[in-house]
Amino acid sequence: MKRIALAVAFLACASGVQAQQRPSTLNMVCGQTQQLILSRGAIVLSTGTYTYDRYVRDDSFCERNEMTEVVTVPTRDTPRCPVYRCTDNEYFFDD
Repeated sequence: MKRIALAVAFLACASGVQAQQRPSTLNMVCGQTQQLILSRGAIVLSTGTYTYDRYVRDDSFCERNEMTEVVTVPTRDTPRCPVYRCTDNEYFFDD
């Protein structure tokens, strides 16, 4: 009986360890990509076979020392779909 309970527990744990695939901008049109980001607030999206990044709705999803910048990602209908991502907020001072 202990073996059966142990086997069931092992299978339950093993099935929950599956990797979750992130959405790819290449499988969506630009509007879908932008809407997904708007609905989630912040999301990690694949932009190619080995490339991905985190995209955000606005700067409230960035760290305190970051701000949003407009970048473009490739989508099914255009190679340059505009979206936001967080970037370091660097201040430049004149001497």
